Amino acid sequence: MGTSAELARYEQRFRRAGLPLFIEDFSPTHDIFTRATPVLGFVFLAEMLGATSLKWPFWVNLLAVLGGLAVLIGGFAVLNRLRGRPLWSLPSRFGTPELATFVLLPALLPVLSEFQFTQFLGVAVSNLLLIGLVYAVVGYGLIGTTVWGLQRLGSELASSVASLVRALPLLLVFSLVLFMTADMWQVFAGMPTAFIVFMGVAFALISNLFLVLRLPQELDRIEHDAAAGPPLRRLQRLNLSISLMIRQWMQVLVVSSGVGLFFVAFGLLAISRHVYELWGISPGNWSHELVLSNHPLLLSATLVKVASGIAIFTGLYYSISLMTDATYRTEFLDNVTAELRDLFTDRTRYLELRAQLHEATSAHP
Repeated sequence: MGTSAELARYEQRFRRAGLPLFIEDFSPTHDIFTRATPVLGFVFLAEMLGATSLKWPFWVNLLAVLGGLAVLIGGFAVLNRLRGRPLWSLPSRFGTPELATFVLLPALLPVLSEFQFTQFLGVAVSNLLLIGLVYAVVGYGLIGTTVWGLQRLGSELASSVASLVRALPLLLVFSLVLFMTADMWQVFAGMPTAFIVFMGVAFALISNLFLVLRLPQELDRIEHDAAAGPPLRRLQRLNLSISLMIRQWMQVLVVSSGVGLFFVAFGLLAISRHVYELWGISPGNWSHELVLSNHPLLLSATLVKVASGIAIFTGLYYSISLMTDATYRTEFLDNVTAELRDLFTDRTRYLELRAQLHEATSAHP
């Protein structure tokens, strides 16, 4: 017979795996915003500073802070009375009234103190964005997925550092050829840092677009291979999609960072100040000279730019290859499928326990 304790253990495992929507009856008011009460409460109280002004003396600002605190606490006390809760209790569930109070009440403080209606809009919009961020992070298990990925990447890198090189043999050779050309250095030496950042963001969006187009097929394959339990609902498939995307981002980040650091180290050894002068390239806004075994080394802004550019190209290539190349699929999706198969099996058992518990409750009201 299924028990509440067993159900709780399964639900905890779903959360840790970054798949909280696998939990039946998952509710934003109970499972998302209530779990984020400490964060929301801290922000709510911190926003009492909106009642202060730089033009006022210290003692006036102190009175304004105390007055703002009284308004915030009093507002929630009134809400508690309207909701039938004890006057000074913390809300056990965050529904629409509680969220509306969190958004609007602190935004009223600048209006009450200095009639700052522009600030009212700024605080209200910021609180709305915070609520959306909390919903995304907690509701779709972003923290659990990130922790899972960090644990997995740490164990993989600890067991075999050479796996990174095996994953990108041809690309590394091609990148080495590019790295040793004056044209490559001249292009990135004259490129502003903001352009390189923009290029990284643009390539990340391109790879994400490709992943979004490919994910429905991969999800169908994973669900078919698992072959356990009823089909996933739409929100559960979305939760699984986000989980897979985060895992891919982390793999791409590790590979790109590894390649970038490799080329920084290689450039220190291979590209001396004399080579800069032969190629007619400036070291950039900053540079540091080092000495290793009586050999001069030059760490420069240009070297970091070139290494970053190659790392960005590598990340784009690797992210697309994860979905198209059989070798990379074996390294990524096949391993993920094996783990998800266990989670699907747990989900089937979890649903069976829920049904048994519901039947027992119905039979003995």
